[in-house]
Amino acid sequence: MAGHMAKWWMAAAGLVAGLHSAGWAQEQAWPQRAIRIIVPFAGGSGSDATARYYAEKMAPMLGQPIIVENKPGADGAIGMAAAKAAPADGYTLVQGGISPSVVNAVLVKDLPYDPVKDFVPLLGYGRNMNVLVTGPGSPHADLSSVLRRAREGDVPLNVGTFSTTLSLAVSWLASATQSKFTNIPYKGQAQVLTDVMGGQVDLGLVDLGGASTLIRNGKVRALAVTGEQRSPDFPQVPTVQESGAQDYVLYSWNAFFVRSETPEHIRTRLAQAIRAVMVAPETVEKFYRPKGTEGVPLAADRMRALQLEEIERFRKIAQSVAPAAR
Repeated sequence: MAGHMAKWWMAAAGLVAGLHSAGWAQEQAWPQRAIRIIVPFAGGSGSDATARYYAEKMAPMLGQPIIVENKPGADGAIGMAAAKAAPADGYTLVQGGISPSVVNAVLVKDLPYDPVKDFVPLLGYGRNMNVLVTGPGSPHADLSSVLRRAREGDVPLNVGTFSTTLSLAVSWLASATQSKFTNIPYKGQAQVLTDVMGGQVDLGLVDLGGASTLIRNGKVRALAVTGEQRSPDFPQVPTVQESGAQDYVLYSWNAFFVRSETPEHIRTRLAQAIRAVMVAPETVEKFYRPKGTEGVPLAADRMRALQLEEIERFRKIAQSVAPAAR
């Protein structure tokens, strides 16, 4: 009897070891081919540049090439829908910024994806404050003069934006300051900045990182930033809050997401690679700092909590500004 029991335990132990080895081998098998990152915005955007930077740095860590695919349109919904349609095997990541992962859930009816149920964040990796800019020939030297003109003028000032988040932010600014603005939607930030420089629109509300070079070169004039505090790279530019719009804080943050059903061990490896790139001195000093980007090393659970908090915050903002929208 003892001999049979010993044989049974040995067989069971061998089975467990075999299953463990099979599981370990399965985990080691990924990735076996190229990985892609879907960017739900046009090429040349700040999101696109960041995705390509991470793709280049992560590829050697994972041992496979990483391809960036731009799928712009519908304020990020087209790219997110494409990522939802891909297999949940870890070979497709999507760059889920604040518009496709938060604001679309608040503003867009019949959204072809659920940013909470269909996707899970891997890791938050960066955020930028936004900036209100005008052209070099504009008569407006600061936000105070803009708001005075927007309150007293017969015709609303035009503000170029390129996302649902920034469109909502224009209405929010109008509501918070009792001013009149007309939102002019564009497909990308580059187009907004081109028309701001040319005087085709009065103002632009854009990502600070993407506009920083033009601000430094005097091609556009920064009037106010949307951060909690002034940008250390542009300390002369006040915050919107300083100009009288209390609680007006807005950051464009980004995280990489995958389909919710993606195996945990794959999500873990991807998150480790993303974090390694984010905290590398080269990233901090040469890629983030010149653009005013802050690293956001939030793990999946904290990133999910932030996403849910932002959805609720923007839902309240949308409800409060509806009468101010133009």
